Amino acid sequence: MSLSEIEKKAEKWSNDPFSKETREKVKELYNNKKLLEDCFYKDLEFGTGGMRGIMGVGTNRINKYTLGKNTQGICNYLNKTEKGEIKVAIAFDCRNNSESFAKIVADVFSANKIKVYIFNQLRPTPELSFAVKNLNCNCGIVLTASHNPPEYNGYKVYWKDGGQIVPPIDKLLIEEINNVSFEEIKFNGNSNLIETIDELIDKEFISSSIKIGKVDKITDRENMKIVFTSLHGTSSTIMPKVFEKIGYKNVLYVPEQMEPDGNFPTVESPNPEEKEALLLGLNLAKQSDADIVIGTDPDADRLGIAVKDLNNDYILLNGNQLMVIMIDFLLNNLKSEDKLNTSQFIATTIVSTPLVGKIANYYNLDCKLCLTGFKWIAKMIEDYPKSSFLIGGEESYGMMISDFVRDKDAITASLFACEIANYLKQNGSSMFKNLIDIYIKYGLYKEELVSITKKGKEGKIEIANIIDGFKNNPPKKIGGSEVISIYNYEKSQKIDLKTNRATKINFPKSNVIEFNTANGTKVILRPSGTEPKIKMYISVTIKLESKEQYLEKNNFLNNRIKAIIEEINL
Repeated sequence: MSLSEIEKKAEKWSNDPFSKETREKVKELYNNKKLLEDCFYKDLEFGTGGMRGIMGVGTNRINKYTLGKNTQGICNYLNKTEKGEIKVAIAFDCRNNSESFAKIVADVFSANKIKVYIFNQLRPTPELSFAVKNLNCNCGIVLTASHNPPEYNGYKVYWKDGGQIVPPIDKLLIEEINNVSFEEIKFNGNSNLIETIDELIDKEFISSSIKIGKVDKITDRENMKIVFTSLHGTSSTIMPKVFEKIGYKNVLYVPEQMEPDGNFPTVESPNPEEKEALLLGLNLAKQSDADIVIGTDPDADRLGIAVKDLNNDYILLNGNQLMVIMIDFLLNNLKSEDKLNTSQFIATTIVSTPLVGKIANYYNLDCKLCLTGFKWIAKMIEDYPKSSFLIGGEESYGMMISDFVRDKDAITASLFACEIANYLKQNGSSMFKNLIDIYIKYGLYKEELVSITKKGKEGKIEIANIIDGFKNNPPKKIGGSEVISIYNYEKSQKIDLKTNRATKINFPKSNVIEFNTANGTKVILRPSGTEPKIKMYISVTIKLESKEQYLEKNNFLNNRIKAIIEEINL
């Protein structure tokens, strides 16, 4: 889109139906043409986690009008396709403007004669997914930008199964949204159709979370010392109640981070996968000799965990490590109770550790793979109604245990992590020792995620060019090991380079390229669906025969990853 076309698009925001405040802000943008271009060169679109962007005026920003347009389009679709009473549930997180945005969205739904159930205060995203199913809603909306910086907000859309929207619904909604003009948005709500649901859903969600996350073999919870931080987010409203109800009394909360705050004053980024975000929790753990440190992101769908290593120093587990500990523990527990059968399955994504598949094979269970994002895991539950879903995870620090919530759920996962750590402690082990046992049993796997930020219109083009370059000129070797297969998810095609044979991949098309080598190395490149980033996922593996070999072989794989990062040089 040329600058003149962008200016013409922006000019519409300088007139009715836009507010006086909006018009004035748009006029100010003409003094900064680069910013004007970024605000209007495209419309915000749905990615792996819904619609997410910087707050401000323009079609490429989160604001009253972009949220209103999306909501009006969803209303139009629901009123065309659904019979009887149409119901929607709405939640919001701690971010600046989330509460006011949620009320705008509620007004638009109610103005379109749709019944609205809304949380009157901030609540975790998984509780919204739970509410959609619990209240038999047609749709659910949560205002959140997860772990993005403070200037961001977002809009996740859930469907009647409690999962985020997937094909074909997403495309049908987008068609409706694209047909909505800003003049058509109904902002004048009907208060008679809006009902608050806080305490009702809280009670049932907490009970369900404890039922799923509890380990029955544990009898003593008073001697387990836990450090917990909500990173200024929504888990502060629910997690203390979960701990109290199940009997964990020795919980130390990071006081500076338990107060909801959309500016996230104590961290550079409220991202629990980053050590900096958990520093206050780690300091408190060292002072109190805690058994485990847990931090959740602002909307409480992802969690970061620190435990003691072999030297009794605190170490952060990455998403893949946490996932394999939880999956192996759950399956081993079910096996000991004779509750495993061949109709059950576990799930993970293509960018996560291959170790999950190894664990599934050991227990003779089906491990279903899908594209990045828990919406695809939720879709599997609908696609395979005769199979029973047990647990699913992704490298991005998310877990879904059972299907009472159809999205990643840091509340239940935090409880389950504490239960696992407690059980292992009572049996003379630890989460880190257990992880090494898993590596000895199945193989040592090491993963690394490299994210490179490329902002704005130019950044989006650059990311596309980088990925296209790898598709058009794939490497013959990675880390000195021969590339033996290539998965091009955009073409739905796997190429076996040994036989030069192409086979179809049964996945929705996605801009992802994957390389597998002879020594078990896997490298995947994809653009982020929610941030202006290109992401590279690296997985390497080697056999581990004893605990004494762990440090040496772990360092060996670290060096292999480092060499691959330098070689590919994004």
